[in-house]
Amino acid sequence: MKIVVIGGTGLIGSKVVRRLEAHGHEAVAASPNTGVNTLTGEGLAEVLAGAAVVVDLSNSPSFEDAAVLDFFETSTGNLLEAEKSAGVGHHVALSIVGTDRLPDNGYFRAKIAQERLIGTSGIPFSIVHATQFFEFVPAIADTAVVGSSVRMPPAAFQPIAGDDVADAVARAALGDPLGGHVEVAGPDRYAMDEFFRQALAAAGDSRPVVTDPHAPYFGSELQDDSLVPVGPAELGRIHYAEWSRS
Repeated sequence: MKIVVIGGTGLIGSKVVRRLEAHGHEAVAASPNTGVNTLTGEGLAEVLAGAAVVVDLSNSPSFEDAAVLDFFETSTGNLLEAEKSAGVGHHVALSIVGTDRLPDNGYFRAKIAQERLIGTSGIPFSIVHATQFFEFVPAIADTAVVGSSVRMPPAAFQPIAGDDVADAVARAALGDPLGGHVEVAGPDRYAMDEFFRQALAAAGDSRPVVTDPHAPYFGSELQDDSLVPVGPAELGRIHYAEWSRS
């Protein structure tokens, strides 16, 4: 089966491609580097010819509110139209746990717009909602720096390894369309402030982590369950402590 992975040369995409190939499928990594651009439509018709499944792991180069919304609306719209023309039978997308719980967050609003386009496209679909990746922990900490400290709320936090995300996306691509979403998260749930206190200390980062219930997460104040599953979820197998030592 031919499966096209948009963003297939990135962090998660490259892992998904390897997993699909290991199952004997023709997994095609598509990105601007390979001549496929979902923003302009360049190369879409050619790469989607004969594809049964498309996995969309594309991401905006800018997180500014208007730019990220324009990216996901334009990119997803172009991709879905090309899929209809090619007769693709299953669209799989990666999104975020809690997209509907942070309406003042521009990135989350853009992901909601993307999901809406997918849900109304008429193409059978599956959406994987994942929590924050282990790989992004240092960057998240850096965005929370105030003075010489890292300010974090005590909200629930359940990060997941990129390898576990790739497993979930590959499972979705090889399964029947869900017509909805599945939520995936790491095996351990923490208070966000305590997680970062432990993670920074383990990494030799001496910056103190200050607990601040009003500390923003990319501009949004969090409730306790803003970033974690509140219902059924598939849990990853990799623990952060193990991952950070590898």
